Amino acid sequence: MTINICSSEANSISIRFDGGFTQDMLNAVRSVPDRVYNPLCKIWLIPNNQKSLDTFLENIYRTGDFNIEGTRAKEQIFPQKNLLEKKVPERKNELRLSNRESDSQELQKLKEILVTKHYSQRTIENYLYWAKTFLRVQKNTASSTQEQINAFLTNLAVKQNLSAPTQNQALAALLFFFKFVRHEDPENFKNIIHAKNKRRVPCVLSREEVRSVFSRLEGSRRLAVELLYGTGMRLNELLTLRILDMDFDRKEITIRCGKGGKDRRVMLPESLVSKLKEHIADVKLLHEKDLAEGWGKVLLPPSISKRSPESAKEFRWQWLFPQKNRWKNEKTGEEGRHHIDESILQKAVKKAVQDAGITKNASCHTFRHSFATHLLENGYDIRTVQELLGHSDVRTTMIYTHVLNKGAKEVVSPLDGIMGD
Repeated sequence: MTINICSSEANSISIRFDGGFTQDMLNAVRSVPDRVYNPLCKIWLIPNNQKSLDTFLENIYRTGDFNIEGTRAKEQIFPQKNLLEKKVPERKNELRLSNRESDSQELQKLKEILVTKHYSQRTIENYLYWAKTFLRVQKNTASSTQEQINAFLTNLAVKQNLSAPTQNQALAALLFFFKFVRHEDPENFKNIIHAKNKRRVPCVLSREEVRSVFSRLEGSRRLAVELLYGTGMRLNELLTLRILDMDFDRKEITIRCGKGGKDRRVMLPESLVSKLKEHIADVKLLHEKDLAEGWGKVLLPPSISKRSPESAKEFRWQWLFPQKNRWKNEKTGEEGRHHIDESILQKAVKKAVQDAGITKNASCHTFRHSFATHLLENGYDIRTVQELLGHSDVRTTMIYTHVLNKGAKEVVSPLDGIMGD
């Protein structure tokens, strides 16, 4: 039998008994003040402090059920001399301590490497999540790294029913982790399981459906969705637009740090110029109000923040779609304003689609698909559409040729020919 002890969230230490437990072992954890049992995960949680850990370990040691090998390990766990001098009975049971300190160090190193390589913030968060999840569930077995990764990916697909893109994202994170953090030989990953991505035809709204959705939105939410359709931007690209990204003279919008960390320019729809100017005027009034109250700072890109920290209060760096309410740091008392959360637009679009009676599985990203499809229908070159969408490979853009009006829609079914006779 084994006792797994590791740090948990919410300032707690988790204790799990693998292979059964005795009454003495149960009493050992019950002797710790403020302990809590989690029946869902089948673990005990004790306060994350030295006193609670010492209390539990001393009581476990006194049961005589475990053999802790190595004098150094004993000194780290039981510094009291009277405990060290006591003879420990030889048992088959083993006490395995896993405080995850090494895991934390590896995760910190992973983060530093990702930042050094200038990966996007979203990619950094995703890679850290998958590496942390893998380290939490992996077993201390003699199996190879490849076998452990395959077992992890199989669990994602079979038990958690995650999609192929999500599974491959987890695989990419783990391969990066083992290559750059643990310096594993790439030859060890020859037989890694790769999920096959299914090719899906994108959901596309007709022009009438697009207008119907617009008519059921108001204010800045309508303006935001109109920009999604009018420029083909991704949702996160729209939300991170700043005032300085709008160029009314050239009728262009600069998208910075898009997917893959790439910048690009898209057209500024002529029909939205007056709306955008009115919206920016409202944003400026809101910013001036924040400045008058002693705030008005915005989060800057790291390079700008270090070189010119005073720019955080400049209007040109403010978000194009700021939050309604300021955030507040409870420790420092500092207040600021971030851009609106993506869920606000997602919920608004979902409701507008339902109210319009549209049965398609439409979302904010559907307007990007509709933008590309309608441009191709209007006769624009696919390379032009590729550049506007920010695709690295034209084959990605080619998927929109499958939903043009030149496909199955223009073919007369043989059934219609029979019924017409």
